[in-house]
This record gives sequence, structure tokens and C-alpha cells, in this order.
Amino acid sequence: MKKVRTRFAPSPTGFMHLGGLRTALYAYLYAKHNGGDFILRIEDTDQQRYVEGAVELIYSSLKESGLYYDEGPDVGGDCGPYVQSQRKEIYAKYAKKLIELGGAYYCFCSKERLESLTDENGNRKYDKHCLSLPKEEVERRLAAGEPYVIRQNIPTEGTSTYEDMIYGTITVDNSELEDNILIKSDGMPTYNFANVIDDHLMGITHVIRGTEYLSSTPKYNLMYDAFGWERPVYIHLPTIMKDATRKLSKRYGDANFDDFVKKGYLKEAIINYVALLGWAPKNNVEKMTVPEMVELFSLDGISKSPSIFDEVKLRWLNGEYIRELSDGEFYALAKPYLESSDINGLFDLEKAAKLLHGRTEVLGEIPEKINWLAKLTAYDPALFFNKKNKTDENFAREILPKIKKYIEEVPAFDNDTLYQYIGGKCAEEGIKAGAAFWIMRIAITGQAVTPGGATEMASLLGREETLKRLDFSIRMLG
Repeated sequence: MKKVRTRFAPSPTGFMHLGGLRTALYAYLYAKHNGGDFILRIEDTDQQRYVEGAVELIYSSLKESGLYYDEGPDVGGDCGPYVQSQRKEIYAKYAKKLIELGGAYYCFCSKERLESLTDENGNRKYDKHCLSLPKEEVERRLAAGEPYVIRQNIPTEGTSTYEDMIYGTITVDNSELEDNILIKSDGMPTYNFANVIDDHLMGITHVIRGTEYLSSTPKYNLMYDAFGWERPVYIHLPTIMKDATRKLSKRYGDANFDDFVKKGYLKEAIINYVALLGWAPKNNVEKMTVPEMVELFSLDGISKSPSIFDEVKLRWLNGEYIRELSDGEFYALAKPYLESSDINGLFDLEKAAKLLHGRTEVLGEIPEKINWLAKLTAYDPALFFNKKNKTDENFAREILPKIKKYIEEVPAFDNDTLYQYIGGKCAEEGIKAGAAFWIMRIAITGQAVTPGGATEMASLLGREETLKRLDFSIRMLG
């Protein structure tokens, strides 16, 4: 049985789009599940769209996602070069061979003539004008240095059929296909040609890509057949949608891997969620490492229907990953966000991280979760009302001086000591501890909901700042 070989062939046009990342992931999972190889190829034949630094982003995004390729531009391999712009001579050789086989022809049509083929609806389809040129004329014009392109020669009648592993039998009328350009006037190949040549020469057994290629695959198969090559197995993936009507696109907001990393999503959570955009493992598990995905991956779990990108679910999954971190691991990741918050330089950031650990789903939201703590400003005294603890503004006015005294007297200022000492003092004086802690938390934070309880917040603030805030609240209540 032939060894499975899949490839990911992105264009270096910017950041790693989540749709592209999913294609790479499924190609990787399919190869590794079947004991095969995963190859990276850079399709940079469209030099006008090339973005400086994009190739390095492709390398880093794949490696950071845990998708280590067996062959590629930066790791080498037996089928290189793995960058299409470095394979120009290879394409020229096979283009000439395809012409000899009758699967392609030289086209010398001017831009003006091509534009004249536009119909009243703005549609343009090449009319095979140059297919009928005598061989002698073609050779004369080539010798004279006339500019030309090489076009595919597609039958005008009949149908082309192939099997897709997800969508089944696909049939396209040949009359719907056009004699697209295979080699441009600058000698560079188009995707239509380069992907066929490269997939064959690199031994790609399974081509995994988006459904936008379903209808154009017959064009590629005509070339495989003309060369007498074995067609690869096709696996087309459902579209990822932003919502019910729009595809996930940069135009509508965050759509790439780097965007989500910058927002504070963990790379492991992103790749995990991307795996679920169109695939469901048989055991319906949702949280998986890449090795676990390799073990579980199968094509029968891939849906034919488009999948909706749901950031709420990504947030939930990210939160699950964050909660599994140790406090030290979380602090290392949270530190840059804490340093950009208003509490930096005021309080112990490591203590703040510990309070936020179990209450954070996305790291990028840490500043807004903690900025309010930097300064206590006037707040609504109605916050002191708590039905369960039977507290209100009057109770706060009565008990706050006692809480201040406890804070002044407590021998150490860590959370455990504060909790036990204040709780013990309340018991001695017949005060309900829950009521005292509620009043204390409102008084030192001005908030009804905080990342930690009263003594946790006090421990973070420190004795001096806690006393200042208690004085502020006592004055405010008069």
C-alpha cells in the first residue's frame, strides 16, 4: 500500500487565516493517523500578492500549533525545492510536454482581443482562437520573441467526473470549464498548473483543500490524465462561516491565528477549536491535544455542511485550558497583560494573577478585569445592602470602624491570617462573619463582585492601602 503523503500549500499573502490553519491541521492529522508524511509547500507564483515576512509567519504558526511538517522549505526533503518560484524551469519543461500531448497550447492573443470577448453581462471566456494556429506559425512567432501564455486545452463537449471522499461523485460539464492560463507571459505558472505538477512530483497521495476547488478539480484531472499520471485522492472541506450568510473573512473581523493569539487565546485552545470546525470525533470529546486528535481523526467525522465560527465556544474552551495551568504557568502568561494594567507598580502582580486564574477565559481581558482596583472612587452606598447577610448602609456605618481596628491589629497580612483573625474577632463580638466580610469587601473595592473575597482583596492591597480605603469609606458614609 502506498504511503500517505499530504501537503499544505499556502500563499505568502499575510497572516495564517483560520481556514488555512484548518486545512493544514486536517492534512496533518490525516497523514499522521495513517502513518504518512505531511509536506509544506509555499505557493508564491503570484508575486504581486507576496507579503514580506509572510513565509516566516507560516513557519511559526504551524510550529506553534504543533503541526511539524516532514518536508518543507526550511527543513528540506527529497522533493524540493518546496517554494514554487524556485521551480520555474520544472514547470516550463512540463508545460512543453503537455503541449506535445495535446493538453495545452500557445496563445498569443493581445489584451485588446481578450477584452473584446466580454459579453453583455461582463462575462469573458476564451474562444480557443490560438488552438487552431498552424505549428509553423507558432514556431515563427515564438522565434520572433512574441509574448505568449500557455493555455490548457479543455474538451468542449462531454463531462468530467471524479470521486471526493467527503462529497461523493462530482460531475462537471466540460463546456463550463475554460482554457485557463497555465504559464503566464512572465514564465511563471498559475496555481492551476503548478499544483498539479508539484503534487505529482512530490508524491502527494491525498489532496485536502476547501470546497471552492470542487468545481475546478476536473481541470486538474484532465492534466493528470493527459500526462498519464495517477490522480490523487480528493478530500474537500466544508466552508467556515462567520454567521449564517457570511464566510469567515478578515473583512468581518478577526480571522487569523495571530489575531487570536494577540487577544489572549492560548495556541493549544485555538488549534483545538479549529479542529472542531467541520469535524467531530466519534466519542464526541471536545478538548483534545494534537496527538489525541491524530489518534481520533477519521474522514467519516467530517461534515458536508458549512461550520459556523463561534467565539463564545472558543472562549469556553480557552478557559478550560487556562484552568488546567499551574499558578506559575498562568502568571507567566498573564504577566504582560498585568504589566499593561493600571495596577502595575501598585500591587503584587503575582498575587493578582492568582486571584484571576480561575476567573479568566481570555488573557487579553485581564486589564479590564483588574483596572478598577487601582483606585477607590465614590460608589453607591446601596451596594452594602445584602438580603442574605442582612446588611445595609447603616450596618456598614456601625461595623466599619471595628473592621479597621481588626486590620490594624492583625499580626500578619496574608489571606489565611486575615480570614482567621477577623473571623475570630467577629465571633468574639457576636458579629456574623459573612456580614462583616461583605461590608469589608465593598468598603475596600467599591465593587459587589471581585476576583476574590474580602481578605484576598485586602492581602493584595496591603495593610496600608486597605486602611486608607476603609478610612475613605467611613468618611463617605459620614
